[in-house]
Amino acid sequence: MEETTKKSLNFIEAIVEEDIKNGVNNGRVQTRFPPEPNGYLHIGHAKAICMDFGIAQKYNGVCNLRFDDTNPVKEDVEYVDSIMEDIKWLGYEWGNVYYASDYFQQLWDLAIRLIKEGKAYVDEQSAETIAQQKGTPTQPGIESPYRNRPIEENLELFNKMNSGEVPEGAMVLRAKIDMANPNMHFRDPIMYRVITSHPHHRTGFKWKAYPMYDYAHGQSDYFEGVTHSICTLEFVVHRPLYDWFIDQFKDSDYRPRQYEFNRLNITYTVMSKRKMLQLVREGLVAGWDDPRMPTICGLRRRGYTPESIHNFIDKIGYTKVEGTIDLGLLEHSIREDLKPKATRVCAIMDPVKLIITNYPEGQTETLTTENNPDNEAGGTREMIFGRELYIERGDFMEDAPKDFYRLTPNGREVRLKSAYIIRCTGVKKNSQGEIEEIYCEYDPETKSGTEGGNRKVKSTINWVEINSSIPAEVRLYDRLFAVEDPSASDQDFRELLNPDSLKIVNGCRIEGALKNAAPMEHFQFLKHGYFCVDKDSTPGHLIFNRTASLKDNWKK
Repeated sequence: MEETTKKSLNFIEAIVEEDIKNGVNNGRVQTRFPPEPNGYLHIGHAKAICMDFGIAQKYNGVCNLRFDDTNPVKEDVEYVDSIMEDIKWLGYEWGNVYYASDYFQQLWDLAIRLIKEGKAYVDEQSAETIAQQKGTPTQPGIESPYRNRPIEENLELFNKMNSGEVPEGAMVLRAKIDMANPNMHFRDPIMYRVITSHPHHRTGFKWKAYPMYDYAHGQSDYFEGVTHSICTLEFVVHRPLYDWFIDQFKDSDYRPRQYEFNRLNITYTVMSKRKMLQLVREGLVAGWDDPRMPTICGLRRRGYTPESIHNFIDKIGYTKVEGTIDLGLLEHSIREDLKPKATRVCAIMDPVKLIITNYPEGQTETLTTENNPDNEAGGTREMIFGRELYIERGDFMEDAPKDFYRLTPNGREVRLKSAYIIRCTGVKKNSQGEIEEIYCEYDPETKSGTEGGNRKVKSTINWVEINSSIPAEVRLYDRLFAVEDPSASDQDFRELLNPDSLKIVNGCRIEGALKNAAPMEHFQFLKHGYFCVDKDSTPGHLIFNRTASLKDNWKK
């Protein structure tokens, strides 16, 4: 009997389907991805992107990109451009591009309306005093002495907040709601603050009073026609305030609804843009796209593919329970994606010269090898073979134990990959006793692809021909932090960085077939791992980043 399986809906998809069935908002589906342009996106944002854009795609809706640019102190056009690039790289297209700053005048007009209705007031207390007066969830707050000032006075002061007459931090506009409400967000939340020291990346110095997120976010959703405003779980407590602000102004049956899912936390990393910015500014990493960073551009530079990110997010799913995902699952996802795709090549990290003494001097031949045994369509490539080769120093042992099956001087034979069977006949050492050259003989009747090539030996080792191989710089990336949960430690997170998160290997030799490899091209270095060509590569100086090791430690 033929079995069919259907992927179960996540809880937000179930909500959307129920809304469509019941004709909520006329059955229309519109989402938005609303990043603040104050840093580069990370893997946690990728999860949100897949939700916001994926819901719109699945239900024939539209997802708009909206930049919540209400804080000019931290925002920059650089971040806007990078966010757009990351979304496109993940395979999504937005319906429209909006900015919260598009609505500054509308938000201002609505704030004036609240003041006139006696629902907002200008407070001249310091931020510290206002915070102290908030109380606790079980103790009511203390009302501001400015809470009941006359409406006309509030209007005059609010206009001064935006005229440049009020110093930065001297006044705020607060909503007048309920200082005894058990939800702390209802205790007269701040709607506007004054920022005069930084120009806005779009409006310059036109505005001096800027709206706060809790006020601007819901109204921007409403202005745009958003039906499902999907956020992470930390916004659950903000949702009643989101609804309260919308209820003050909505003039139709339409309204956006906020829904929340669990944010993404991964072991051995941090997801705070503030902490990542510290790492960048203090030179502890080589920029936002450092391959050790959890940023989307960092993962891209390391060699992660859009497909691997999507597969990872499909595996972890969306729930209402916070948790931390093992970094090994992300690494598993890229191995799973690259295993059938990446061309498998010989790269010798720690080369030692091997001389085949019975191979004719000055002679070379061309051998054929498959690009990927897991993919018949991957084709083949040619390798130059000759008398002098490089092999891995670790593939030879002079005084080898019985369970060492690679090259030794005891007469045991090994196969050179896609080539011939050889046996060691001697070595040459330098004055320090280090091996400089390994001598061997080959059996010309054992060429791979011929009848003699079927003769079995216990080990196959990798090699490159000395003259046709090319040098490369290899960057071995590992986990950025040495502890599983750096955010839970009492130590400064910068003291928890893994000192071995990057090792640079110079003098690596790789197959000459890779000399024209392009940035971001993927390879499996046999016995070493998955690598991609770094963007800093130049003609004659290839740089490879290790995407992931071959060993998969993640347990299903």
